[in-house]
Amino acid sequence: MRQLVLAAALFWSAGRLAAQAPSLTVERLFASRDWASDLESVTWDRSAPAYTVIEDGTGDLYRVDAASGRRELLVRAADLTPAGARTPVDIEDYAFSPDGSKLLIYTNSVRVWRQNTKGTYYVWDLASRRLTPISRAPGYQQFAKFSPDGRLVGFVRDNNVFVTDLASGAERQLTRDGSADIINGTTDWVYEEELDLRDAFRFSPDSRRIAFWRFDQSAIPPFYMLDELPLYPELMPVRYPKAGTANSSVRLGVVEIATGSTRWIEYAPSGVEAYLARMDFAGSPDSVWFIRLPRLQNRLELVIADVNSGRSRVVMTDADSAWVDVHDPVWFDGGRQFLYLSEREGFAQLYLHRRDGTLVRKLTAGPWDVLDVYGVDERQGIVYFAAAADGPLVRPLYRIGLDGRGFRRVSDAVGSHEVAFDATMAYYVDTHSRAGVPPMQKLHRADGSEIRTIAENAALRERVAALAAAAPEFLKIGTSPGVELNAYLLKPAGFDPTRRYPLLMYVYGGPGSQTVTDAWGGNLYLWHVLLTREGYLVASVDNRGTGARGSRFKKVTYLNLGTYETADQIAAARHFGSLPFVDAARIGIWGGSYGGYMTLMSLFKGADVFKAGIARAPVTDWRLYDTIYTERYMRTPDDNPDGYRRGAPQSYVGDLRGNLLIVHGTGDDNVHVQNTTQLIHLLEEANKQFDMRLYPNKTHAIAGASTQVNLYGLYLRWLKENL
Repeated sequence: MRQLVLAAALFWSAGRLAAQAPSLTVERLFASRDWASDLESVTWDRSAPAYTVIEDGTGDLYRVDAASGRRELLVRAADLTPAGARTPVDIEDYAFSPDGSKLLIYTNSVRVWRQNTKGTYYVWDLASRRLTPISRAPGYQQFAKFSPDGRLVGFVRDNNVFVTDLASGAERQLTRDGSADIINGTTDWVYEEELDLRDAFRFSPDSRRIAFWRFDQSAIPPFYMLDELPLYPELMPVRYPKAGTANSSVRLGVVEIATGSTRWIEYAPSGVEAYLARMDFAGSPDSVWFIRLPRLQNRLELVIADVNSGRSRVVMTDADSAWVDVHDPVWFDGGRQFLYLSEREGFAQLYLHRRDGTLVRKLTAGPWDVLDVYGVDERQGIVYFAAAADGPLVRPLYRIGLDGRGFRRVSDAVGSHEVAFDATMAYYVDTHSRAGVPPMQKLHRADGSEIRTIAENAALRERVAALAAAAPEFLKIGTSPGVELNAYLLKPAGFDPTRRYPLLMYVYGGPGSQTVTDAWGGNLYLWHVLLTREGYLVASVDNRGTGARGSRFKKVTYLNLGTYETADQIAAARHFGSLPFVDAARIGIWGGSYGGYMTLMSLFKGADVFKAGIARAPVTDWRLYDTIYTERYMRTPDDNPDGYRRGAPQSYVGDLRGNLLIVHGTGDDNVHVQNTTQLIHLLEEANKQFDMRLYPNKTHAIAGASTQVNLYGLYLRWLKENL
């Protein structure tokens, strides 16, 4: 009887879940919120152990006490109506003033390159309940921020730096040469894309100065994209430096807010081309620190400069025979010490330095990489960080003492933990997921003990569970002697080991990346589940060159992008083809961006292995890609002509035998459609048949709900016909 009751309960539960689960279709996946997460956007309060959240539906802003969970309404969304307007503004982003009395609100944003980095800013005074624009002049603002004393708001407009006095409303322009060629306070295209720099000005601690990047991009020829949707096509110029060509000329300026006078700091020796990769004030209004890299990016120097005299000194150097990755130093102890993440001994480890650069000690040690630093608890003398100490597939939280002792794991070693600490380092929010299992958010004390659940994400978790999809199986694949690759395999529900299934491999494969991790995966995972419902196996393999496995594994591809990575994908495909349940005559590969590049290389060089491939926005010749990224891994075309030739899909078009679909957005400012145009020219000359789809004016991501439905509908139809 007990078994019958249990069976009935399970049947009822499964029926309830199935009733709640929307159908998994391309339309519902990409053009609805049926499969969206319900996580909170948590922002920690800088002055108290509390965080703020915007409530779904109402848009109201609440403060939540970390210890008790008590919620306090701070701002009612309906009150945020500008003078003369009929509707309130939407809070897209926000920041509190240092004393917590005001709120800086970002709204009405528009995309610049990858992100929506310009829009309109307002200040909401919590006491007077007054909403004031930071500027009444026409034009968007960028990167607005409060000064440390809370009296000013600085921002960029039309490539110039401004400040507004909040008491008087007076606006002051601090730079005056901003133009199409000259950029102050924000960055050019390649710095944004490859050094992850957009906000390019910093207030001094005493609020009297602003340090800023100044770019002169006049030496970069415009790359013209074409908008063909109007009656007469329009040219869209982008200053895009291609490998081996000129970069912007960069200067580091410090402007006095009261007078507008600017001092220029020589961040690199005269006549030496270098990248100004990071910069901020160094704990006092009279000094700045910055990171510079030579153009080849094989040496990194952390420099401190005196603002008044211009004198500078190198306090730390990092070097490599290949390249050096840029990390922000983690300053603490009032700027007297800092942590730096370096691969100088083969794995990314944490090093503790004094302000003058003296090495105090290596904090972490092991044959594994530190992946992120969350912060330093100075009272307890503890550093919190993420690492691959339990393997490259998982992301636990770890801690270690500043004395190098007491290393231990704080969270469990299962799945992916994305952690955000509060300012006191006493609490953290953990967003935890597993492969095939959507994330949930919990609040913890720093010792790892759980306080409460913030967002259970129950609706999505139930819907995913109702799909009854098989969990991804993690495995290892041996390729070259001594090389073992991480992979996953996703099988259809009701998998029959006596059948032979077609296999589609998903690839990215670029330097330091990973696709094989024990993490949720979002719409990409659900898209792959949809494919398994169509009878496909789906696999992914992290080839040599990918991350979280040490410098040697990652940097073996130096000067030879595409060579080792492609060999590994082909070898992995052969391995899968040897399995009794895989139809070796029906193996395909797909990916976007670097994954599109890898798809082409694998399909061309593995012509006897792959039947079909889908390449979205692929690089087809590294000479067509930008300076910072390409030269980091390949040096310049003049330095490494053979490497560029070996690594170009255009070199192998004559080897194409399988079915090929190329997809590109004509508005892609990152991997220009020129890459596809040159490739198809060569394919046509070689009399090779292929399929192609262009998306007019769509960018690198080919984003937008209706566009994504069309794109993935194309993928599904094409795979059914060609794999």
